[in-house]
Order: sequence, then C-alpha cells, then structure tokens
Amino acid sequence: MNSEEFKRGFESILQQSPAGVVQDFHFLDLSSRDVPWIDSGIDVQEGDRFSSFATGKTTLSGTPIWIGPHYQLWFRIGEDGKVFRGTRDTHSWQATHAGRLYLASYFPGEWADASGKLATPKEAYGLVEGGFSLLLLRWQAEPRQGLEHLLQLGDVNGLLQQEADRLANGVDIPEGWQYLWFIGPAEIYRKHAHEHGESMCCNTHNDVGLLQQDVDVPLVPDAELKWSWKVDLLPSSVAEDTLPTHDYMSIAVEFDNGQDITYYWSAGLPVGTGYRCPIPSWTARETHVVVRSGEQDLGKWLNEQRNLYEDYARYIGGAMPGRIVRVWLIALSLFQHREGKCEYRDIELRAEGSVVPVK
Repeated sequence: MNSEEFKRGFESILQQSPAGVVQDFHFLDLSSRDVPWIDSGIDVQEGDRFSSFATGKTTLSGTPIWIGPHYQLWFRIGEDGKVFRGTRDTHSWQATHAGRLYLASYFPGEWADASGKLATPKEAYGLVEGGFSLLLLRWQAEPRQGLEHLLQLGDVNGLLQQEADRLANGVDIPEGWQYLWFIGPAEIYRKHAHEHGESMCCNTHNDVGLLQQDVDVPLVPDAELKWSWKVDLLPSSVAEDTLPTHDYMSIAVEFDNGQDITYYWSAGLPVGTGYRCPIPSWTARETHVVVRSGEQDLGKWLNEQRNLYEDYARYIGGAMPGRIVRVWLIALSLFQHREGKCEYRDIELRAEGSVVPVK
C-alpha cells in the first residue's frame, strides 16, 4: 500500500466519524534516511490519548534485510522526553506530560540514552532506504470505544482491527522481568502454569525481544547456569552467524563488565561453535555459543548445564569479570521474518553452594 492509498482509505473513514470520537488527526510521512529526531509539528498536552497506524518499511541497501513499523517507529514528547514505541504497526498511548511530539525511524541506529541520543554515527542512515506513512489520531473518546466506532465504517489493511485486538488481547510483560529498553517492548514472552509448575513461553514472528531479570551471583570456578527447554520451531533454517540470517532464540547471562554469553539452538552450526554477534552494534559485547543443532530433538524437553567460568575463559577470554548481573531471554526473527517457538523452565544459577532461581 502506497502513501496515497493509505491516506485515502483512512480519510474516507474519518470523514464519516461521528462527533465526540476523534479530536483531530494528522498524516505524516517519514523517510528511513531521516536522522532522528523529526519534528511532527504536533503539540501534545498532558493526558492526551493517541493511536498511531503505520505502513511502510526500512531496507538495508543491497541486502534482503527490511524492518517494519512495529520496531522502526519511535516517539518522544519534548526534546528530552523518554523514547517509546509500540509492539505492533499500531499503538495507543496517553501523554504523561506536555510538549512537542517527535518521531524517529530507528534502524540502523541505536539509542545511547533514554531521551534518544544516538549511539550510532549519523552517516549510518545513508545505508538504508524506504520510509513510512503514519496516521496519528488524537481521541476524544476512550481509544477502545473510538476504534469500535471507526470499525463500523471500514478499515485500512486491518490496522484498526489490529489495534483493537492489541488493546483487548495484548501480552503483558511477565512479572519479575523487563524488556531491554533500547530494543523496546514486545509481546513475545508469557508465563504458563502447568502440571510441572511454570514455564516461560516464547513465540516470536517478525519481531525482537530481550527479556531481562537482574541477579547478583559471583563468577567463580563452579558458577553454572542450568535450565530446561523445549524448542518446537526454529526461526532460521540456516546458520545464524551472518547478519541477514541472524534469527534465533536463546538464554543468556550478562557480566558486570558488560559482556554477555548467549546459548542457543542453531539450525546448522555444530554444537560448541562460538562467535561474536554479527550485528555491528553488538559485536563488541555479545558472544553466541551453540548448545544444540539441527532438527533432532525438537519438541522434547531437554536439560542443559553450562559452567559459566569455563565458557567465559574459552569463548571471550581476557580478564575475568567478578559477577553475573542479569539473565536474558532473547528472541530475534526480524531478518528472515520466520516464526520461532520454545519454552523455558527451571532456570537457575549456582555458585559456591548457593542456588539462585530465575522465575
């Protein structure tokens, strides 16, 4: 759908909207090469309720890699406001303070701080192409009620229905965890109670989520990570050690020096393979280690155990950090846009005779 079709479709619906539903609306176009941040021209008041609907994509020039609005489109109120985004191509939110609304197309950038300062050179935006068309609605009605009214008049590419579904059925952040702030939220993980206790379900499809839980465990020679998992579907069918194929699901530990080791099930790399992350902004801090490979044993619950001290020395090397500070669950399926499914349970760290459960 091109920009004009997008606008015509929504204008037809909005022109029929009954009084008291929509306060105002704005159509905006954003180039993927625009360096954050872009002034929308819209002034926001505290308490204003908005919904956004977007179409388009950013493509890394000369590659098959493309990213859609759900990850790419970020917002900020005021020049020093906190950055935020939604989990789908649609998003509803209420302003917590007044200010001018700014927009950003994110990839290939990365935020350096919570107000959206870039950690990435501005020149990187010359490596991408594409853009987005955006409708921003400011509601008079409550967003769910407003969407019900508009859906009676039509829809555009299912975007109104998508946001109505997200508001009614969106997946909350699992208790005790948080998503890595500069990657943003997702609806990938949910806790599931069953006869064996509780597991963490992961379902990723054309999205990314890095779920974190803080811990404080010494990195000593007997430090171990233990977990059980059942991997049903891998998000890649080929080796994941290149940027265009780097889709995977994993469990990771972060150390107090900023390094992390992430353990995953590979579609094609041999067990024991270790390599630095092929995403340029992650190469210096993340190391991948293959603990399972291929399709054999998919769909079965399996137990894993890793000596973190030995793995750090083998796969990263250099001066040893002192402590383990976080456990991560990672799911990435943005590059090949496939689906991945797995479950985790019985995650725990062990060191010096102590056991730290991660729930």
